[in-house]
Amino acid sequence: MKVAFVSLGCAKNLVNTEQMMALVRQAGHTVAGEAAGADVAVLNTCGFIDSAKSEAIQNILELAALKDEGKLKKLLVTGCLSQRYQKELVEELPEVDGVLGTGSYTEIVSALEEVMAGGRPFRFGDIDHTQEDGARLVSTPPYTAYLKIAEGCDNRCAYCVIPSLRGRYRSRTMESLLAEARTLAESGVKELIVIAQDITRYGTDIYGKRMLGQLLQELCRLDFHWVRLHYLYPDEVDESLIDVIASERKIVKYIDIPLQHVNDGILKAMNRRSTKAEILALLARLRARLPGLVLRTSLICGLPGEGEAEFEELCAFLRTAGIERAGIFQFSPEEGTPAAAMEGQVDPAMAERRVELLVDLQSRVMDAWNERRLGETLEVLCEGFDPEMGCYAGRCYADSPDVDGKVFFTAGGLVDAGSFVPVRITGASDGDLTGEIEE
Repeated sequence: MKVAFVSLGCAKNLVNTEQMMALVRQAGHTVAGEAAGADVAVLNTCGFIDSAKSEAIQNILELAALKDEGKLKKLLVTGCLSQRYQKELVEELPEVDGVLGTGSYTEIVSALEEVMAGGRPFRFGDIDHTQEDGARLVSTPPYTAYLKIAEGCDNRCAYCVIPSLRGRYRSRTMESLLAEARTLAESGVKELIVIAQDITRYGTDIYGKRMLGQLLQELCRLDFHWVRLHYLYPDEVDESLIDVIASERKIVKYIDIPLQHVNDGILKAMNRRSTKAEILALLARLRARLPGLVLRTSLICGLPGEGEAEFEELCAFLRTAGIERAGIFQFSPEEGTPAAAMEGQVDPAMAERRVELLVDLQSRVMDAWNERRLGETLEVLCEGFDPEMGCYAGRCYADSPDVDGKVFFTAGGLVDAGSFVPVRITGASDGDLTGEIEE
């Protein structure tokens, strides 16, 4: 059969999609480039917050329209939305021909065969025992790939549904990760992005101690040019890990540390383990040890109990901490989370306004960082020619794919996608940099 895949949400979800595509191809089926004309479309969903749920529903309806037009035969929904709303999907969306939970990715081939035979698969395996090894059909550009080192999460933040969707924290073995990384390096991957819900906890469940530093040292021995890190939880970042990041040339000095807030009362209500003082001390240590460090974080506005004083404390932090990259999110009261039942819920319109104010603050911080790059020469990973801009586009160490800006640059000759080139920065606009290759 011909099977099309649509992957929504985070890079961790994308890796699951790539694993399913590999299983489908190994079974002798064809992985189609688009849903129109396919036998089955597999929609791998995110169900983390309201906006992700809305996006998933919209995609279901769009794929259902292809079925109505006779351009698609069946629709199978997998991932976090199906795990979270198992019966609701089947009962309220008759367009959906089958659902798989996050513990049943490896059952994709038999589920496809069942749905094409007229069945309606409904499979929800144990989310604490998801198979994480196995082949992947890498769908990112050939020079960039993700390495998911663990699944699930044990942090139990008060606003988050991830543990109930993805299960407890489960590290993959060092051997399986290095074998996969070698395959990626041999295929030509130059930028390896190490991901998990919390990479700093890696190894604690299977080795009894933090092993991220040792894993990174092994990865840096392979033929990668850049190794990028997402996501480090602040209370788990110790001196030995900072030593590794500082000493390994291949690890880009870009760290994604989700902080969520800095007010001690809000942090406690969030069930975060750090205090403001500990966060400030950590950032100071990182800045001191890692010259040129670019920090990315995520912040939440409007958690219950956040008044004007708590919000102003967050604003003051952004003004002074110089966080170069930040994703600002409005609190979403998700069913089943402690935060959804807390007293002191913030009016959504007020929370939305606070997000807008923080985004404006953050854009100024980012613009100031970009403007300080004028005249510098940065190493840029070329991602190809951008016909709309009329020049080449790429990313420097400060830019992770899909979440950060770009570097647009001119060149006197052809530049291959996946090559690293020196670019002298001559301009900055709307979060992006512009420049020209130094010949």
